[in-house]
Amino acid sequence: MTIALISHTACLAHDTGAGHPERPERLTAVLDALDERSFPALARHNAPLADEQALLAVHDPAHVSAILSLDVREDELRALDADTIVSAGSREAALRAAGGAMRGVDLVMDGTVRGAFVAVRPPGHHATPDRAMGFCLINNVAVAVQHARRAYGLERIAVADFDVHHGNGTQDIVWAEPGTLFLSSHQSPCYPGTGERHERGAHSNIVNAPLPPGSGSDAFRHAWRDVLLPALDDFAPQLLIVSAGFDAHRADPLAQLSLDEADFSWITRELVATMARHAPGRIVSLLEGGYDLAALAASAAAHVQALESAT
Repeated sequence: MTIALISHTACLAHDTGAGHPERPERLTAVLDALDERSFPALARHNAPLADEQALLAVHDPAHVSAILSLDVREDELRALDADTIVSAGSREAALRAAGGAMRGVDLVMDGTVRGAFVAVRPPGHHATPDRAMGFCLINNVAVAVQHARRAYGLERIAVADFDVHHGNGTQDIVWAEPGTLFLSSHQSPCYPGTGERHERGAHSNIVNAPLPPGSGSDAFRHAWRDVLLPALDDFAPQLLIVSAGFDAHRADPLAQLSLDEADFSWITRELVATMARHAPGRIVSLLEGGYDLAALAASAAAHVQALESAT
């Protein structure tokens, strides 16, 4: 078995306007880095559309209705907030991103593949139950979690988030779910201003490891090795969903951590090794942030290469 790469050209049609950091070229850079010459063994799949019920399992009806009823002219850009822009292609892109997450769960759960990387946009981990924010429209990770619970009856699902920005939306959605563990390393202080250590969830199911600006490999690996990975091991998950943001790279313009491709390769191997003790081959990774195109492409390639070699 191999690793699945799940994407869709519709995700390139989500136009955020000139100068916006979350731009279509991000996905193009990732897919170019993962092309068939460099990664011939990847099983390539198109992301399907998520349905309304999948979104309602995560988001409030008013928010779902707002996403499904998006009607933007071809020449129009609409700001949902200061950071989050939608265009004529945004509705389908968002539904493909969430549907790709669900497809990744299906592929690893039926044993077709031994891991999946879902290369889609818009990202999702800032989307809360009732609002889009931080470039995110639908919380793709949370959609994947609830799909796995409803479709496969899983009782223990973990989310590991190493994006430089705290996944506030994911944390809000799973806060009261004892069967979902949320683990996050992220820069603090930084957008969106959440993710302190005392934020523990209703069932002690949230573990945050904030890192001060300027932190590099040593601090990042310490947080995961000594705090986050032991919590993952103790939880013994039946499935791991990864919010794979690569904006903690030292070249990224939106934050001030100092990681490189070797760190993303390391954390991927560590996550795979931990899951091998509990549910081998059940890892679904979703693209989140990363805004320097060269650093993003190299980091995503290192992440997928580590998935291939370690699983």
